[in-house]
Amino acid sequence: MTVPQRVAIVTGGSQGIGRQIVKRLAADGYAVVLNYATSKVEAEQTVAEIAAAGGDAVAVQADVADEFAVARLFDTAEQTYGGIDVVVNSAGIVVHAPIVELDLADLDRVHRTNVRGTFVVDQQAARRVRPGGAIINISSTTPKLSLPTYSAYAASKAAVDAITLILARELGERDITVNAVAPGATATALFLDGKDEQAVARMAAMSPMNRLGEPADTADVVAFLASPAGRWINGQVLYVNGGAA
Repeated sequence: MTVPQRVAIVTGGSQGIGRQIVKRLAADGYAVVLNYATSKVEAEQTVAEIAAAGGDAVAVQADVADEFAVARLFDTAEQTYGGIDVVVNSAGIVVHAPIVELDLADLDRVHRTNVRGTFVVDQQAARRVRPGGAIINISSTTPKLSLPTYSAYAASKAAVDAITLILARELGERDITVNAVAPGATATALFLDGKDEQAVARMAAMSPMNRLGEPADTADVVAFLASPAGRWINGQVLYVNGGAA
């Protein structure tokens, strides 16, 4: 009997950790719907690379905080591939500033993408993911590190953790797992932007392994949670940070 191809949606899939997740799931045999907000060129390049390697992927633009755009994203996945098995919430933004200086417009912008965006995507996923599927939210180690200038971002990721744990309880009887993966400092453009060598070295030294994470470190854990091997892990926040604390 032929096993049907599993289908994954990955938001924020054109760059950084999200892009690595897209490529890993495609390599594992998933048909992948790569969502992007503005990085159309990078998204199409990623799809082309997957196709060249024999995989199956499409790129779809959507603002994750826009419920109508997200509904169309899920419609596209169902119309193109017949259903949805895995949803990975990787879209996110960060703004750095001390609390006393943080522009409230920036606070709203971070929370619109990271909190509302996660909620909107999870809501559609809860309605559409097939039994035996997985919802995986990308969180962060920052809520437990209390790093200065990270208040808006850390608060948004703490909200992601809460959404994850509650949704896991709500969907358990449908045989859908819901987990969060919380990377530590990872060598992506989002993390490295604006940091000098000394700042990067300080962040790397927070791990006993004395290095930054790589996007593949997170993608490997996501792929495990999406696979049959990860079915008994549910309602968890998994820290992928080399032991940073």
